[in-house]
Amino acid sequence: MADRLPAEDESVDAIVYSLVLCSVPDQARALREGRSVLRPGGQLRFFEHVRAESATLRRVQTLLDATVWPTLAGGCHTGRGTAAAIEGAGFAIEEIEHFRFPDVRVALPTSPHILGMARLP
Repeated sequence: MADRLPAEDESVDAIVYSLVLCSVPDQARALREGRSVLRPGGQLRFFEHVRAESATLRRVQTLLDATVWPTLAGGCHTGRGTAAAIEGAGFAIEEIEHFRFPDVRVALPTSPHILGMARLP
């Protein structure tokens, strides 16, 4: 589990979260756990789908997250504010790219993504 990593405190140089922070029951707890195992200056690499910038798509995400999506998709939430959560956990985001995947004409609820790197101060 992301909230119970099998590593000692300050024992790793980097951690990677890839399409997991949408599904953990407690995103803040998972990020705190990642922070605890990182050495000072360690890197967090992330690739996640996130809350949409479009108000219309955000409404769709909110509706899905409050109803069927987490049950159908293994606990996944389509509209989490993951970049803010990463910063809120004490990481400094140094690189971040926002993009849609898949980049189709009509955005899907899981289309907004971020890819980047944050560091422990």
